[in-house]
Amino acid sequence: MKKLTRPGKTGKTIRVFRLMGDNKNFILFAVLSLAILMGYQYFYMGPKLEEAQRAYEEQQAAESSSLSEGLATPEAATQPEAATAAPMDTAPAIEAGSVTVKTPELTGSISLRGVTFDDILLNNYTTSMDKDAEMVRLLSSERDPTGYYARFGWLAADKSTVPDENAIWTADRDTLTPDQPVTLAWDNGRGARFLMKISVDNQFMFTISQSVINSGEGALQVAPYGQITRRGDPETAGLYILHEGPLGVFDGILTEKSYKDLKDENFETKGTGGWIGFTDKFWMTSLVPANDAPIMRARMEHNTTKAGQINYRVNYIQDWQAVAPGATDETTNHFYAGAKIVKVINGYEDRLGIVDFNKAIDWGWFHFLTKPIFHSLHWLFQLTGNYGVAILLMTVILKLLLFPLANKSYVSMAHMRRAQPKIKALQERYKDDKARMQQEMMALYKSEKINPMAGCLPMIPQMFVFFALYKVLYVTIEMRHQPFFGWITDLSAADHLTPLNLFGLIPWTPPEVIAIGVLPILMGITMWLQQKLNPQSASMDPAQAKVMGFLPIIFTFIMARFSAGLVLYWTWNNLLSILQQWVIMRREDARLASEGK
Repeated sequence: MKKLTRPGKTGKTIRVFRLMGDNKNFILFAVLSLAILMGYQYFYMGPKLEEAQRAYEEQQAAESSSLSEGLATPEAATQPEAATAAPMDTAPAIEAGSVTVKTPELTGSISLRGVTFDDILLNNYTTSMDKDAEMVRLLSSERDPTGYYARFGWLAADKSTVPDENAIWTADRDTLTPDQPVTLAWDNGRGARFLMKISVDNQFMFTISQSVINSGEGALQVAPYGQITRRGDPETAGLYILHEGPLGVFDGILTEKSYKDLKDENFETKGTGGWIGFTDKFWMTSLVPANDAPIMRARMEHNTTKAGQINYRVNYIQDWQAVAPGATDETTNHFYAGAKIVKVINGYEDRLGIVDFNKAIDWGWFHFLTKPIFHSLHWLFQLTGNYGVAILLMTVILKLLLFPLANKSYVSMAHMRRAQPKIKALQERYKDDKARMQQEMMALYKSEKINPMAGCLPMIPQMFVFFALYKVLYVTIEMRHQPFFGWITDLSAADHLTPLNLFGLIPWTPPEVIAIGVLPILMGITMWLQQKLNPQSASMDPAQAKVMGFLPIIFTFIMARFSAGLVLYWTWNNLLSILQQWVIMRREDARLASEGK
């Protein structure tokens, strides 16, 4: 049996030294880790933070000076330099707090630092049709490289009398809703109090009432302004048929500038009332001053800071207003931030009297056609609940309206087909005399009631309708993410279902150039069938005839990248044309046969 002994003093000493050795390693590890962290913070993160702060301050300075650049105060003759930039707070930004925005359409916040609209999400729109897709973010922080934000304020000859973009405002409540406006306040400490009462409706329009209460001894000279800033180069489709970028209407004149335009030259104008903003394909922000407000300057501009930050801005500055001691001056302006819904845009134009606000939607040169087509489609959608069905019904209606033109065309084609033996006989008889053959051919056409151009007549209005529908499907948000039936889940996007991967059964995405969807293939087939029904012109060159024979294939590849709604229209239009042509030509053949012709 093993004898157990009680550890004595020597055993305790050994354990103490062993613990000291273990702790020594731990302490050494902790010291080294702390040294690495401090070095990383001092040599890497510190300079990075300082650089970011300098870039932010430079951005703020550029933004503030751009507002007052070139402006003259009421005392311009004696003080041309008076309207300088607002004061800058060069200390690191502190948390200023914010007001939460909650409406049926919008979620976000308004920063109390400079009353900045810098956080707006669109509740009912997602970036894609994926189940986990995020909501569309319209506005974002001014500290982001791609920041997109708006603010309202005042300019003054004495820059210290008005709140600048770093002023910290107080709010009477922390949430802005359609039923609950928010009033923000700032005091300059010298007898002037500035208020902004912000309200919002159930859609996308903010109302900003800017008030100056002068309790001091001297008069104040202030100029209310609104400004939207967009940092970085925004992504655009770059298509000729759609304007994306700065735009505005002053004195009834629409001005559209691309981002590239502003890099070449800034734009400046003035007038009364109007509106100015940025437009994307489906979204828009817009400053809307009071209708009767004299605008001292409205501007679209671009600049690049020393740090390489690209900035685009649109702003307006109202005329100077004198606020006497004991008086209050108030001006009410609006700010639109949301989706370009036709009904909503038109509603604001009517209710608020915003001149040509509907031009925020790019209807194009053929607006006299695109607008009626859109409203017709939307009305049919309200009846059926499906834009695809609305397209089918609208095509039927257009076919009925164009029936007289199509009837003449198909009757002439029937005559052409029955006259083919006579035409071939003339070609054979006068094959060596082209001039005589043309004379005899014209005489035959006249006697047989054939119009050689009849086949082109129905195509002319169809081309205009096609382009107008293409425009409507591309630019109107009402068509975005609208399903039809089956695999067509978005009429504004190309048909993605292709036989090349067995309609999605094979996990392979073929290149776009060959990934032809089902709808474009059906369109090509209907185009080929329609060609077969048309009698070939006797005067057509064989090489030209071969080219015409390849057109269905060529258009199949071209239309593969167009929106499914547009291809649906063309396919359905072809099917109706085939049916219409077959019925009319068969009826005409029967009539001519009964007359013995």
